[in-house]
Amino acid sequence: MDSGPDAAGEADLCAPYLAQLPITGVAVSLFGGTAAATLVAASDEMAARLDELQFNLGEGPRWRAMQTRLPVLLGDAQTTVDGEWPMFHRAIEGTPAAALFVFPLTVGALDLGVVELYHTVRGNLSRSAESAAAALAGQTSWYLLRKVLSVNSAEGDPALEPGLMSRREIHQATGMVLAQSGATAAESLLLLRAYAFANDVTLKAAADAVLAGRLSFDPASDGEPGPALQ
Repeated sequence: MDSGPDAAGEADLCAPYLAQLPITGVAVSLFGGTAAATLVAASDEMAARLDELQFNLGEGPRWRAMQTRLPVLLGDAQTTVDGEWPMFHRAIEGTPAAALFVFPLTVGALDLGVVELYHTVRGNLSRSAESAAAALAGQTSWYLLRKVLSVNSAEGDPALEPGLMSRREIHQATGMVLAQSGATAAESLLLLRAYAFANDVTLKAAADAVLAGRLSFDPASDGEPGPALQ
């Protein structure tokens, strides 16, 4: 009997991972490029927080998994290796995330997103657990691809569509920063992330400020972004 994401139904993409793997939590994130990332499902608050931190900071294992299209397995997530992802490691210090396992969601040449698994117990996945996680990630990839293709059709999924648009403000603000700064789309999103991190605010808060005209990245405005958010 199939126990993958399709069998679990539309309500819970995380259940098969929790049932079959020695992990604590799961987050499934969908993107069509860095500026289009959105959290589709999370099993708990910590899983959602780990996804949001990496999105906000622009660094962490999800980005390596996305770039290499290979799993990133961190049996000891609290230890920094070769200074990689310093902001992310600083952000998760003291959290329950003792181990992190990120699997890319791909179908052929298409990159759809990542599934992020965390465990409160330090240690690597066994070979069989890693194989099971990779198989589940493959099933999730096909499930999401079918849903993405159906969003704009007459039979679109009303449960998934709001999730796909949940970071619309960030995407819109990125476009405004692009127009103000003359940077590329990727560079504009990086500017937003850097400002949010430097001022200890969320990326969405920085985006909202840009959209409201309270924050500008126009070089003509003294060469500095607008005032820090309160």
